[in-house]
Amino acid sequence: MDLKALEKAINEIGPANIPLVMVTVTNNAGGGQPVSMENLRETNKICKKYGIPMFLDACRFAENAYFIKKREKGYEDKTPLEISQEMFSYCEGATMSAKKDALVNIGGFLALNNDDLTQKSRNLLILTEGFSTYGGLAGRDLAAIAKGLEEVVEEDYLQYRIRSVEYIGERLTALDIPIILPTGGHAIFVDAEAMLPHIPKDQYPAQALACELFSVGGIRGVEIGSAMMDRDPETRQNRPSKMELVRLAIPRRVYTQSHMDYLIEILDIVNKQKKDIRGLKMIYEAPVLRHFTARYEQV
Repeated sequence: MDLKALEKAINEIGPANIPLVMVTVTNNAGGGQPVSMENLRETNKICKKYGIPMFLDACRFAENAYFIKKREKGYEDKTPLEISQEMFSYCEGATMSAKKDALVNIGGFLALNNDDLTQKSRNLLILTEGFSTYGGLAGRDLAAIAKGLEEVVEEDYLQYRIRSVEYIGERLTALDIPIILPTGGHAIFVDAEAMLPHIPKDQYPAQALACELFSVGGIRGVEIGSAMMDRDPETRQNRPSKMELVRLAIPRRVYTQSHMDYLIEILDIVNKQKKDIRGLKMIYEAPVLRHFTARYEQV
């Protein structure tokens, strides 16, 4: 969190107009980089100063905790579980996509430590999914989430997980393929703007690279760039993105070493023929969140 920008925004917008401050751990759009415990602590102080609840988008909390252990002074001897517990102590609630650090294939949850807000949420849930004892996920899925949350903070698992991503990053760097460094915990982020300088931003270089990876090797990634940024809601003009990235997220407990090597080989092939990759023109976009369903044709 940019602490100065946060406080500036609070003063400009007014605390009464801000329902909560959300901190995402790890920072998905910024290359999967961790949020330090110091930053969480200072963000919490600002939120308390203005009476604004602080929430975590905690879908990758365990990976964030492992990075804190490895990179932040004073946490070398703490377990990922202990670090996670301190992280959550600074927030008043959290949202979680369980398909990430709960190690399951479906589901998620809202966690709150305010009894009144919890009751209001449960009342609203009745209207949207059903009562808390029968709506939403099946019991077996809830049990899988509970088990996954225990296993995800095991240090051996986190070490293997993050080392796999580091390995890909080292190999791609040796092949002069531009990526965001240092590597994060859940994905490799390829810098499409640096890799494809001949494609202007208004021709969606990251989306073009994502399509090429799928066409050449069946590699399914996602664009984080001009297409995802969407249009300005008032002018309907494209909003330029500061980044043109392709995120290659690594599923948990699915891929073997040979899969990692296959990914590297396909990226090497695409990089060698990158001058032949053409930009894209968007021919359909939805009114909101266009990047999920947009259609393109080559320029």
